[in-house]
Amino acid sequence: MPWGDRPVWIRCAAAVYVLGFLEGTAAHGYFLAMGGLDVYDYAPLPVQLLFHVLLLLDPLVAFVIIRGRPAGPLLAAAVMLADLAGNWSAAWSAVMAHPAAFFRPVGLLSITLFGAFVLLTALPFHRALTSVGRAWAPVPSPPGAG
Repeated sequence: MPWGDRPVWIRCAAAVYVLGFLEGTAAHGYFLAMGGLDVYDYAPLPVQLLFHVLLLLDPLVAFVIIRGRPAGPLLAAAVMLADLAGNWSAAWSAVMAHPAAFFRPVGLLSITLFGAFVLLTALPFHRALTSVGRAWAPVPSPPGAG
C-alpha cells in the first residue's frame, strides 16, 4: 500500500523514524571518518563495537521503515534500546559529574528523546502497519468459485 493511503500519524511516525535513523547513520559515519576505528575508545569494547555496527543497523532500520514493513518499528525499538544502553553506560560517570552539560540539544539528550519516542511508539506503529496491511489484503475467493 502506498504511503499516501496510510493514516497521517503513521506517515508522521515513519518520517520521524527515518530522519532519526538516517541522522544516526550520518553521525556514526562522520565520527568514523574523523576519528578512525578508535573514535569510541572512551567506551568499553562491546559499546565501541555496537557504535560501529550502528553504521549498518541505522540505515537498515530506515530502509525497513520506508518499505512499510510491520517488523520495522520493532527492529527500530531493539536498535534504539541497544543504542541508549551503550550511550548511557559510556556517559554515566560524566553525566553524574556534570549533569548540566548534557542538556545541550545534541548528543545524549537528543539520542534519549528520539529513543524514548521510538520505544513509546514502536508497538502502536507496528500494530498499525500490521492492521493496515491486513485491511488492504485481497479477499480470497471461496473454494469452488471462479
